[in-house]
Amino acid sequence: MKELLERRFGTPGDVDVSLGNGVVELLLDHRTVRTFRPEPIDERVVRLIVAAAQSASTSANFQFTSVISIRDPARRDRLAHYAGDQQLVRDAGAFLVWVADWSRSVSIAREHGLPTRGANYLDSTISSVVDVALAAQNAAVAAESLGYGITFVGALRNRVDEVCAELELPEWTFPLFGLAIGVPAPDDPADVKPRLGQDVVLHQETYRRPDPAAIADYRERIGRYYTEQEKPADWVLDRLAWRIADKTGLHGRHTIRQSFHRQGFPLA
Repeated sequence: MKELLERRFGTPGDVDVSLGNGVVELLLDHRTVRTFRPEPIDERVVRLIVAAAQSASTSANFQFTSVISIRDPARRDRLAHYAGDQQLVRDAGAFLVWVADWSRSVSIAREHGLPTRGANYLDSTISSVVDVALAAQNAAVAAESLGYGITFVGALRNRVDEVCAELELPEWTFPLFGLAIGVPAPDDPADVKPRLGQDVVLHQETYRRPDPAAIADYRERIGRYYTEQEKPADWVLDRLAWRIADKTGLHGRHTIRQSFHRQGFPLA
């Protein structure tokens, strides 16, 4: 476990490595796999992964998550196109789209003659988004524990209206991201990606601004990683600046509020 901590943070830090176990090591060893062997995953395995997802914590047991498994090659191809033409969407053994789903709860309430005004508020939408994120992370860990590689595909939100139409999503549902699961290709370069040190992320009692030296250390570590992956980049000048400068870095997602409205979410 010490080696995994060093690969992730540059130093083990003040961590009790004696408590390490298989689950913790699996989490520390996570990497994003972007090249898969074109080997389909058995539907029973997908159902097991989704069962793990459904076992995640959920706000007041409302279970706001829906999952759409995409196997049709033509539909995969269209979704890959909407997501920046990512080949991994086409090649993955399984591709799951994760949907924030208020439609189910609203429909049940209306069938019983109950009011649904509480669903109109922004916090209700946030609750569903959090539910989906927790469930999908469970699925990712379950898949990795079975020996598969995974990558989340947030780029589905680049063309979210087209994705909604493609998946025939009803009112009160919203596609948040995809999850590609599959057997990593032998030549996939995925490795443990460095993260910010815990002195930057873990705060004690109150929030504090990061130490510039800690940011500089991370910038150097992640720069080495990008170079090793044959994609040299500066985390600040190439990655952070690109995403935060203006709407260009959003790849069309700057209009996502209107897409939520079109799907029936008032966000009051």
